[in-house]
Amino acid sequence: MDVQQEQAAVLTTLDMLPAKKKELNMSNAMKRTNEWIFSQDISSDVTVLVQGVSFSLHKFPLVSKCGYIRKLISISKEGDQVVRINDVPGGPKGFELGAKFCYGINFELTIENISMARCVAEYLEMTEEYAVGNLVSRAEAYINEVGLNSFAGAVSILQSSENYLPVSENVKLVTRCVDTIALIVTKESEFCLSASGECSSEGLDSSSSSLFHLKEVVDWWAEDLVVLSIRTFQRVLLAMISRGFNKYALVPILMLYARKCLQDLEEIPEKGKNKSVRNQENEKRVILETIVSLLPREKDAIAISFLSMLLRSAIYLETTVACRLDLEKRMGLQLGQAVLDDILIPSFRFDGDTLFDIDTVQRILMNFGGFDGTCDDMANVGRLMESYLAEIASDCNLSLSKFMNLAEHIPNQRVIDDGMYKAIDIYLKAHPALGDTERKKLCSLINFQKLTSEARVHAAQNDRLSAGTVVQVLYHEQKRLREAIDDGSRSSPLQEDLSSLQQENKDLKFELLKAKMRLKDIEKSHSDKSPLCTRSLISTVSKKFLKFTPFLRFDHAVPSSNTRNKNKASKARRHSLS
Repeated sequence: MDVQQEQAAVLTTLDMLPAKKKELNMSNAMKRTNEWIFSQDISSDVTVLVQGVSFSLHKFPLVSKCGYIRKLISISKEGDQVVRINDVPGGPKGFELGAKFCYGINFELTIENISMARCVAEYLEMTEEYAVGNLVSRAEAYINEVGLNSFAGAVSILQSSENYLPVSENVKLVTRCVDTIALIVTKESEFCLSASGECSSEGLDSSSSSLFHLKEVVDWWAEDLVVLSIRTFQRVLLAMISRGFNKYALVPILMLYARKCLQDLEEIPEKGKNKSVRNQENEKRVILETIVSLLPREKDAIAISFLSMLLRSAIYLETTVACRLDLEKRMGLQLGQAVLDDILIPSFRFDGDTLFDIDTVQRILMNFGGFDGTCDDMANVGRLMESYLAEIASDCNLSLSKFMNLAEHIPNQRVIDDGMYKAIDIYLKAHPALGDTERKKLCSLINFQKLTSEARVHAAQNDRLSAGTVVQVLYHEQKRLREAIDDGSRSSPLQEDLSSLQQENKDLKFELLKAKMRLKDIEKSHSDKSPLCTRSLISTVSKKFLKFTPFLRFDHAVPSSNTRNKNKASKARRHSLS
């Protein structure tokens, strides 16, 4: 077969390929192959097909350096001049590089192509057994003398090696790169060498100088490592830890990797997921679960805002239950440091249920309950959960049982109970269909002794509360008045002030007795009771209560109705009590 016939055979093969590939193959295969052939006076005697690309070559230079091709030709039928190789590393481009070496054509080994050259040489068996100074030994010399002598070189080779698995793993290229990176980072990090300067077994030092120093230590290598796949990234970090790198210093790199890979979750389409979208979700799910497994276990090692971000992503991606429970437990241990936005976790079920994922927050709260926290932590969590209740109370899909169950597990170390009253009032306003029994059960969560004067005045006029609740408010206010009178008799010598307070106390007792008697009448005639009657009772008692407690408006600076409405409009609150 002459040169023209071989060219025609190659063109026939290329005609069967797509138009885009044809142009690439003509430039990469046909052009270079013809150059090699025309540079020789001997016609080609073998055609190598690599993933649909045809190479017209000569047997002698190939079999003299490639043990793999020598075996293929030796077992081929007589007269068969076609050799098929489908899984060579790098495909046609990788085989072309090996063929150039066989023909003695000069090409440069670089950091970018050394992984492919080493893997192609291994696959084609280009060892010293077949030729001295073969491609395997040449590639190894470059890797050892140039590639693994710097951090950037080792990372670049490691990244490209991921494209040639499992061959790159078989020649220990991945392992050597991982060990080199771990060794360089461990040696050059002052943070790891000190090991106890800014970090201790209790966690990271939160001082600004320590965090700044940690950022300096991590910055020089973190950006390079985030380009690796999650499996290779995990191997590098584990190798660093095994060499003595402090695990607390890994938190910034884990945060960086997580934000890079998980920041576009909302861009994944929900409906009509095709195979590529499912693969994308699976990849991100593996990334998230791996990051969680690498986080330090100790309390306060990780910011709770970062844990909240991971938990939201885990719920959205539907990771394993173990992964989600682990994040919930971590957040529970640090709940005293959280702010409201950290626990406002959206519900991703989209099934008409509540707007926020209340079940998850309750499990986090239960984890905190099993932790022996400080008094400050208990108080912080109490205020935080009251704010959370007020935020979710306006959700019309929130059931009474779920609301009460969450409220009952809130730590009871609160000094005042205005937050609980506010949340319950918002819930009653958003759920007007609740019966009197349900409202009474809900109002039982309020500790009226811990309400401020302003909250008591509001509760006394609140027609959303049950009638029995209003009576309790009046009773506790009367009790407070009696205590104030006793204190005044010991501290103030003025008989007129004392007699005035005593008279007010008697009048309040009389009104309270009338309210109790009226309430008993209502309970006896429960079947005939109407909402109008109950509202009339509450309104009457409230007016009498305000009439006989003038010092609430002056001594405690409670504004009149017009002034109070103006002041409330100016308060920067998320919800109104009225």
